[in-house]
Amino acid sequence: MAGTDGGRPSIYPTLLYTDAKAAIKQLTEAFGFSEASVYEGEDGKVLHAELVQGNGAVMLGSRGTGGRFDEAMKGSTHTGVYVVVDDIDAHHQQAVAHGAEILMPPTDQDYGSRDYMARDIEGNIWSFGTYAPEITA
Repeated sequence: MAGTDGGRPSIYPTLLYTDAKAAIKQLTEAFGFSEASVYEGEDGKVLHAELVQGNGAVMLGSRGTGGRFDEAMKGSTHTGVYVVVDDIDAHHQQAVAHGAEILMPPTDQDYGSRDYMARDIEGNIWSFGTYAPEITA
């Protein structure tokens, strides 16, 4: 199965945004993602973008492009994504410094993780934590 050998991940959360350029700005500046690729249409809308965090990635694009995924997602609302980061407190401070809406400050969980939760500019929920389940085949 793809992604189980330490190579490429096999799951990529995919989100659509009304203003994908603003979302990319927030995800990179506030939440520490790095741009792997961004493809725009002639109208300037983001057709497809890949942002990397650690050994994982998310894909995103603009709503209203008329593509098959855009049509399938029509009427959908928000989603939640969990991202593993090493230093929750530093990550949280970066998010706060860039104006992210924090829903839960860094909190030690009973199961050993330290997490915080934020909402992005279009309402998606991003949880950042130290819990990283080991995936076995």
